[in-house]
Amino acid sequence: MTLLRLSLALATLAVSALHAEDSPRLSFDFSLYAEGKYVFERNCIICHGPRGDGKGEMSKGLTPMPRSFREGMFKFRTTPWEKLPTDDDLRRTIKGGLTGTAMGMFTTLNDHEVDAVIAYVKSFSRRWRKEENYAEPLTFPAAPDWISKAETRAPHVAPGKVLFDNICATCHGPNLDGKGPTAPSLKDIWGMTPVPSDLRQMHLRCGDGPGDIFRVLTTGLNGTPMISYGQVLTEQQRWQIIAYVMSKRVEGPPLLNPSSTSQASK
Repeated sequence: MTLLRLSLALATLAVSALHAEDSPRLSFDFSLYAEGKYVFERNCIICHGPRGDGKGEMSKGLTPMPRSFREGMFKFRTTPWEKLPTDDDLRRTIKGGLTGTAMGMFTTLNDHEVDAVIAYVKSFSRRWRKEENYAEPLTFPAAPDWISKAETRAPHVAPGKVLFDNICATCHGPNLDGKGPTAPSLKDIWGMTPVPSDLRQMHLRCGDGPGDIFRVLTTGLNGTPMISYGQVLTEQQRWQIIAYVMSKRVEGPPLLNPSSTSQASK
């Protein structure tokens, strides 16, 4: 089955390579692919599975479940809603890991190995072979000076709370603990019940800084009910929501939250 899958993947990617002159993103490097397969089997297969479907040997005991790559949907990106991530986006996840999951920091991989495993991961989904699924990364503004200190952040907390209560609390809950009234009924494209983030935590899966939260508000999380608010909220409103979230953070070790036992994917 492994040889059959490899043959089919190569045949399909070879067709894509015919268009490489017009779209370099669709080109295929067999040598890099083969190296990536080796890196994947040494580091990733135990969780993500030989078929890239998130059903590796360890997956049944993991919460959240490992990501399936077969749908070509990735949550953490700098690209617009429903678009594929850039290689740098994938590189950031591989090297930096995802807080609160079994996805650790693969800092032992060198740059070439990371490039290779990215090439291999792309072979699991046909979305990577269609130009319309790509987009240039968005440009994000620098965080405003006032957001770095509690005293200068304070005037923005109240309007941020109003926005949060009207837009975010239905999923994330009025207490920011991920227990909003609609949370139990949420579904993602993988058929899981995703747990909205407990925004009181010091460390979030998207990253710890205000810019990381701004990025998620702008891009959304593909495959989940967390849509993009880039066209719904102004920049100022997004920063105000972040100011409110930061005012509710609890310093110290991770807060225990029973809702985190859901089988949602990374």
